[in-house]
Amino acid sequence: MTDIYAKSPMEWARAACDSIMSQYTPMELPPAGRWHYHQGVFLCGMEMLWAAEKDDRYDAYIQAYVDGLIDDNGNLYFARDELDAVQAGLLLFRLEEKTGRTKYRIAADKLRSLLNTINLTSEGGYWHKDKYAYNMWLDGLYMAGVFSLKYANAYGDLALRDTVLHQEGLMRKYMKDDATGLLYHAWDESRKMPWANAETGCSPEFWGRSLGWYGLALAQFLDELPADEPGREVLVDSLREFVHALIRYQDTESGLWYQVVDKGDQPDNWLESSCTSLFVYTIAKAVKHGVVGGECAAAAVKGCEGLIRTLKFDEQERVILPLICIGTSAGDYENYVTRPTSENDLHGVGAFVMACVEVESLVKQTV
Repeated sequence: MTDIYAKSPMEWARAACDSIMSQYTPMELPPAGRWHYHQGVFLCGMEMLWAAEKDDRYDAYIQAYVDGLIDDNGNLYFARDELDAVQAGLLLFRLEEKTGRTKYRIAADKLRSLLNTINLTSEGGYWHKDKYAYNMWLDGLYMAGVFSLKYANAYGDLALRDTVLHQEGLMRKYMKDDATGLLYHAWDESRKMPWANAETGCSPEFWGRSLGWYGLALAQFLDELPADEPGREVLVDSLREFVHALIRYQDTESGLWYQVVDKGDQPDNWLESSCTSLFVYTIAKAVKHGVVGGECAAAAVKGCEGLIRTLKFDEQERVILPLICIGTSAGDYENYVTRPTSENDLHGVGAFVMACVEVESLVKQTV
């Protein structure tokens, strides 16, 4: 019987990564053989763990995934009609710096060029996918935004900074609810989606994981933007308000957050682990950036402890993270609360690893 309290958050991050590595080769990570954000999020979490511990097993595993999909000429197959395709590009920058191989820069250039072809709202907001005309989704801010800022810093394409800040500003303008401080999952400028509010164009609910992507994006934007960048202070204020809003909806007993964040009192709503992981990361990172005070650290630590209590284990004592909502489009309340859950879905495990790595320093400060 595994003693969940016997390991530190960093050790749980390692256990989660090792459990996935023992089950899948890099090219078997589901969906197998695809350039996809599920693998990208997991491997970004693994990269954070590698940065903290410098275990070269993780470095080799990440590079094997990327090299399995990008040839020596920088060619790769990726979906060209959605922002989700960009996210795994976050893995390219360190690999180019480490190896000096131009194929990683060429692949990054291809993903950068994708952004030139994305359809736009009337004010220049990226459509999330071609099939969702005039839709902006919170997910997209992370899927393309952090890559854009890293690309700007690595290769001098500084106009991308303005683009990223513009995307975030549009989301706040149209998707933020002043009463709760939360943002709706999606916004349809055309008001044609069945879920779109006729007046605002917003979807009707605050879905946990979409809010998690938004928080993850804001937190990592502050890593990439210079201290004197115009618009940075607006992001700092936005992240501060967002963190305080999240903490208001944390479940007191478990430390987790609900699938529909503001409706924990509904009997068919349920606690969800991927959004909790992303919120924990966001809050811990905001503390580290000095955006919020140490009083918020307790919420991150409590959330991480709650996640660890949910863990299950197989017969080989490998970590299983449960209660991960499967991929979900925007919709009404029933759409979210009736979604199936999965175990060890990669974007859930990746978010869990990120949370554990980021909380480690907070735990040490409180000991």
